[in-house]
Parts: sequence; C-alpha cells; structure tokens
Amino acid sequence: MKLLPRIRGWLVLGVLLGGLTGGRAGAAEPTELGLDNGVLTVKLDLTRGGAIASIARTGSTRSLVNIADEGRYIQQSYYAGKALDRKAEGQSPAWSPWSWNPIQVGDAHRNRAKILKYERSGDSLYVKCVPMLWDMNNRPAEAEMEQWTTVQTNVIHVRNRLTCHRTDTRYGDAAENDQELPAVYPISALNNLYTYMGGTPFKNAALTNPAVINLASGFWGVYTNVTEHWMAFVDDNHWGMGVYNAQCTRFLAGRSGAPGREARDGSTAYIAPVKKAGLRKNSVYEYQYDIIIGTLEEIRGGIYRLNRAAVRDAGNPPR
Repeated sequence: MKLLPRIRGWLVLGVLLGGLTGGRAGAAEPTELGLDNGVLTVKLDLTRGGAIASIARTGSTRSLVNIADEGRYIQQSYYAGKALDRKAEGQSPAWSPWSWNPIQVGDAHRNRAKILKYERSGDSLYVKCVPMLWDMNNRPAEAEMEQWTTVQTNVIHVRNRLTCHRTDTRYGDAAENDQELPAVYPISALNNLYTYMGGTPFKNAALTNPAVINLASGFWGVYTNVTEHWMAFVDDNHWGMGVYNAQCTRFLAGRSGAPGREARDGSTAYIAPVKKAGLRKNSVYEYQYDIIIGTLEEIRGGIYRLNRAAVRDAGNPPR
C-alpha cells in the first residue's frame, strides 16, 4: 500500500482542529480524537480514557472493534497483588475476588475513566487518563495511563505507559501477574483465528489455524509458543485484524458469544499478548504493540517488516 502524504485528524464536538492540548475555556469538551490516513480511520474515545474505539477502512462506517461495554475496546489493563473479596465496599459480585486491576475505559459498573490530557501532533495522538478499578464501583485507580498512537498505511502503532502511585495496604505488590499487552476486542464477525506456532519463525512457514475457544468453556484459549509474536482474527475471506507484540510469545485468544456479530453486539472476539510482570506501588510500566489491518498475507508481511526493523534497531542479525 502507498503511504498517503497527508494525514487528516479531527476532534468531535470540540470544534478544536488546531494543535490540541486538552480543551479551552468556553468550548465543549470533545468526545472523540481521530486520524484518517486514506487507508484507515482510527478513533479514540475521549469519554472512555482515550481507548481505541474504532478502526475502519477509510470511507467505511464499519468498525472492527467491539465496544459493547467498558471491558471491551482496545485498551490498557494491568494486574497487581492478590485477589480480594471487596463486595462490602461495592465490588461487583461477578468480579469477586479480584486483584488490583486498573483499566483504561471504565469499570464493570459502567463508570468511565477521566481524561487528563489529549493532544494531536501531525500523525500522532496522545491521551492521558486516570483509569478505573474494573471490579469496583466508581473507584479511580491510584495511577495514570498514557497512550501514544500513530497510523502508517495499514499499521497502527501504540506505545502505552502505566504510572502507579498506590497508597493501599490491602493488595500487596510482590506477586507477578500475567499482563494483557494490550487487551484487544475485535468484532466476532472476524471468526477465524490464525498465527504461527512453529520452530522456524519469520521464514514464511505454513500458518497455524487453531480452533477458536469460547469463553463459555471456562476461559479463553491459551497459546504458549507464538514464535512470530502475533495472532489475527480474520473473516472467511482472510481479511481482518492482527495484533503484534515483539516481547510476547504467549497469547490469550477466543470468543465470547456467537460468531458473525458487529461492534455493539454482546458477542466479541478477544486477543491479548501476555507477559508476566510484578507491578509495585510506585511502578512505571511501558510497552508497545501494533495492530495491522488487511488480508492474512498483508498482516504477516507487515509484521515481518516490523520485526526486521526491531532486529535492525537492536543491532542483531536478521532472523
């Protein structure tokens, strides 16, 4: 695909289309921050922590991101400490016991994260928010989340940062937990799961097409040998969304509900590259990932280019 030289960015409801720094006196607060590079249109929801709420082909109204509740979207989600029963303090019974779990969009009671800052600079979007504790009722986490998003051809590159400043004494902070890096919820109309789990990564060996595990079985599918660091959900024409994190060879993936559904339906697909990390009360945790939209061939080709760039930047011979 040819990279278009002009990137169109916008805000919805703010009428603030210049260099953005987070609002101005007397202006309505915007609800949406986005970019359109002529290939993809990407929208961040400023009423829900600036999480990625929509990815669509330019000119299409069909988004590939499920947004049925605050646990969906494409968003930051982290875990720390031990799981606690806090139902007496407003914890959702459906999510008890639960560990310290700040997420970018909002909580299980549908309270939303608060935006602290938003900014567009050229082809880059920046947001900062106070996340919510997922299981609790309207409890902001003692933390901030930041997100930098760029769009180039069919690749969305995201860098995330969590800054903790916890004062609680209940959870502890010594345990390592699997971190979703990030939590990605494609629409369930993308019903076929692909990856590569063999011993010759980045050599165009035959892809793996595992069965899609439904969450009704008790948990998502767990994949521990994802040697090219990506998984993708695609439709029957092999077109859809891939998720790449160069630091991860373990992934969670699956479906909740029925296949064939769209952005606002209860049914959803799910992908999360996962890696263990222990988050302490003053931790700063940062990582990056890429979303690639296209055919399976285009998704894998884009990931190979990203891998070559990462290897080159690290000063290692190509794989």
